[in-house]
Amino acid sequence: MKESTWLMAKKHGWRVDRFIHNYLYFLFYYPYVWVMHKMVLSLKYLTWCKPLVPIGKMVFNRYHAKVLSRDDTCKIFVLKEDVRVDLDGNKRIIPYKYATRILFQEPDFIVVMDCPCKKSTGADPADINSCIAVGRGVASFWLEHCKKYNPRKINQAEALRIIDRLRKKQHITQAFLKVATGGSTGVICNCHPDTCVSLQATRLAGNIDKSLSMTAGSGYSVRHDDARCTRCGVCAAICQFGAIRFDHEKRCYDRERCLGCGLCVENCGQEAMSLYVDQDKLLPLDLDAIQMEKDQRIYRSEKDKIA
Repeated sequence: MKESTWLMAKKHGWRVDRFIHNYLYFLFYYPYVWVMHKMVLSLKYLTWCKPLVPIGKMVFNRYHAKVLSRDDTCKIFVLKEDVRVDLDGNKRIIPYKYATRILFQEPDFIVVMDCPCKKSTGADPADINSCIAVGRGVASFWLEHCKKYNPRKINQAEALRIIDRLRKKQHITQAFLKVATGGSTGVICNCHPDTCVSLQATRLAGNIDKSLSMTAGSGYSVRHDDARCTRCGVCAAICQFGAIRFDHEKRCYDRERCLGCGLCVENCGQEAMSLYVDQDKLLPLDLDAIQMEKDQRIYRSEKDKIA
């Protein structure tokens, strides 16, 4: 047994079924996602089918993504030590029932591999090598078992260069979580609505029921400085979620539709926009804030013991 296979089996423990699912999922990454893509596309013809709602919730509770701002993404790719946060409070960041563990082990062991979504949807070949595994557990499995998907080991700086290059092409950054892969973070993807099966699933499932979503927003909204704004319309053109539009030069912002990806902020030449933590939304996957809250919990627990 290869070392990466043993690491995967060890992660799942007695749940042999999840180990087998995890093993097959990555071993046949492209055909697996290709089939899922065909199933997702069929949702456009099933907007009337309300019995699909509980099925959708069951699936999305087990496989979903968290949108990341660029700043929060950077904090992942400068890590020099392990991060493990497995608390009930995680659901305020990742609002799903099962896969909510924030886990980065050996975070400087990074591999990039072909994205099965992009392969399935006919993306620009230059953009396909863009799925990033953070941590030896997943990354070493890709290197040892997934050679047909062109995995290669990269450093943290190169990972950020890939992310920045694709963000300039209007790809948002997402952390993916799946019960069968350990219910934790570890895969960071660069996703465009035209070529991302996950984003397409959220959009099409939402036509059946608004509560169906496998895409958790970043936790940020956009603050706008009207005095700086020149009404150029770039932000509206670049927004992937229709959260910004101009009506007779009046800027209209739909805070509920905004997932806080930050692309509009990064592309505003007048610096008229900024992200802020929206108290009415989910918490961001901000490793600094998460670690601070974890330390405070430990401090309060120790203080209670002394008392």
